[in-house]
Amino acid sequence: MSNLTYHPQSVSLTDREEQNGHKSAVLWFTGLSGSGKSTLAMALQEALFKLNCQVTTLDGDNVRHGLNAGLGFTRDDRIENLRRVAEVSKLFADSGFIVLTSFISPYKEERARAKSIVSPLNFFEIYVDVDLETAESRDPKGLYKKARRGEIANFTGIDSPYEIPEIPDLKIDNNRGDIQQSVEQVLAFLKQQQIIS
Repeated sequence: MSNLTYHPQSVSLTDREEQNGHKSAVLWFTGLSGSGKSTLAMALQEALFKLNCQVTTLDGDNVRHGLNAGLGFTRDDRIENLRRVAEVSKLFADSGFIVLTSFISPYKEERARAKSIVSPLNFFEIYVDVDLETAESRDPKGLYKKARRGEIANFTGIDSPYEIPEIPDLKIDNNRGDIQQSVEQVLAFLKQQQIIS
């Protein structure tokens, strides 16, 4: 590590934000599998894009196809998975993007670590709240059924814990699955935080 030199960007974040017309931020969506994190993040991405925002989404499954392909679902692998995602999120945010991340991220400690990696850039923890029964009833990938049959180990909510955020920056109640209402809730939050106008 002693032979590495950090090279600052030749274009500042302030200049990028001024050109973009919005501030950069990382929106860290967390919640059970089936809570609607990915659906919400993708719908929000479309809404922000229509507002001419520089926006990208990092989704749990997508990242595991490439950047984190070699990681499993043990606690250590989950920690490394989220560390890498936080580092990539910071790179995007530092280049002026609004970054939407969609990861179960079940442990409070790892979510706090992600925030510390992204800081001092804007980081918002958004808890997509559904009860386990609702998440299981949706089960879009059939994962809960496999976990209940013992075919998947370390599955969050079944045999691995999910630590509910105590004080998230924003909580979305998604038991009814009204995605448009949730998108409007996040957009209002971003305006309140002066990320978008």
